[in-house]
Amino acid sequence: MTPLRAIGEGVWVFEAPLRFMGLVELGTRMTVLRIDDGVVVHSPAHMTPAVRTAVESIGPVRYVMAPNVFHHLFVREALEAWPTAKLVAPSALRKKRPDLHIDHVVDEGAPASWAGTLDMHTIHGSMLKETVLLHRPSRSVVSADLLENFATADDALTRAYLKLGGVYGKPGWHRLLRFVYRDRRAAKESIEKLLAEDFDRILIAHGDIVGARPHETVREALSFLLA
Repeated sequence: MTPLRAIGEGVWVFEAPLRFMGLVELGTRMTVLRIDDGVVVHSPAHMTPAVRTAVESIGPVRYVMAPNVFHHLFVREALEAWPTAKLVAPSALRKKRPDLHIDHVVDEGAPASWAGTLDMHTIHGSMLKETVLLHRPSRSVVSADLLENFATADDALTRAYLKLGGVYGKPGWHRLLRFVYRDRRAAKESIEKLLAEDFDRILIAHGDIVGARPHETVREALSFLLA
């Protein structure tokens, strides 16, 4: 069985456990997106042989994307697995990961080969330096940390962490992490621009995929920014 799960037209995900600060189990989700000449691997996870084979069965990996300055843990593994792939990342990642060569910085907009398939939306005003993608064929927003969405959690410490942040059992953004939005006006403008787009689901790195009322869910989850 493939470790990838098909989500929509030209979209697959791979979900794996991952502990935040080594303490709470928030998991991670890698997304694979088909473009005209191959695939984009967004927020790569640990590259097991099975994962690598499954991705390659879809098409040649043309791009690896680090969507923000925190989702870079397995980028080198991905680039070693696919040495001809180009790294797409925020320019701010250069300071944090000088060992990585960024081929295409998100500040320059989307690569030309993504035209008509993938659009970029950078969330300004945030220390995360996050850029989310809009995959038009599947009408999916692809994000690492736009929000979190945990209906439940098996681990007691994780449940406590989520409850402390006001995000247990509902989509949201942990209240202790709101400080990352240094310029809330800029962030609000970016998110409103994203919400003007037409999409049916939101793929995130931590928690359940948002498949119902995606626009309303973002407004409710990020009400501290959008109010």
